[in-house]
Amino acid sequence: MSKRWMLTIVLLLGTVMLTACGQKYAAVPINEDVDICVICNMQVKDDAFATQLTTKDGKNYKFDDIGCMNEWKKQNGTDNIGMDYVRDYNDKEWIEFSKATYVYDASLKTPMAYGVLNFKDKASAEAFVTEQGVGKIMTADELASHNWTQNMDNMNMDGHGHGHDGDGMNKDTEHDMDQGGDHDMSEGDHQEGGAKEESGHH
Repeated sequence: MSKRWMLTIVLLLGTVMLTACGQKYAAVPINEDVDICVICNMQVKDDAFATQLTTKDGKNYKFDDIGCMNEWKKQNGTDNIGMDYVRDYNDKEWIEFSKATYVYDASLKTPMAYGVLNFKDKASAEAFVTEQGVGKIMTADELASHNWTQNMDNMNMDGHGHGHDGDGMNKDTEHDMDQGGDHDMSEGDHQEGGAKEESGHH
């Protein structure tokens, strides 16, 4: 009996330690009042484009675009990353970077114009590509060889917010700008659920 109890205690302690480690690297909420992307220094919006990582020594870094998180990894390496997270494009649920499915197309508008969207599973990514008619589906491993080119045509001009449409596409915005003849986006203030947002990063 004593050996059995000792084994039980050891197993319980191991479970507690694993749980503690998971909590240490858990995703934390976005606070738009204070959170700034550590790469581009723009405000991190509490939206589907926000990403974050926590290092093994407990430091948390937030980014307004997955491309910025990739740039941080290029500059700092990945050995010290405890966990990195992206958000599902549809419901903003946090997903481990390695477990998400990604869609890339140069026409997709993201805050820093990298054109990569995140989905919790392949089925969601495929549904998006089918609906929009564009996009290449990629895994986290495939992103490692992605060129991460920014589409400068998608970089908006006024610098007050994020330059993305609610549906991820840029065609309507480009049409509006062509018709309007200028860059006045005052009517495009941020709205949830597919409306255009105020134009963003330069």
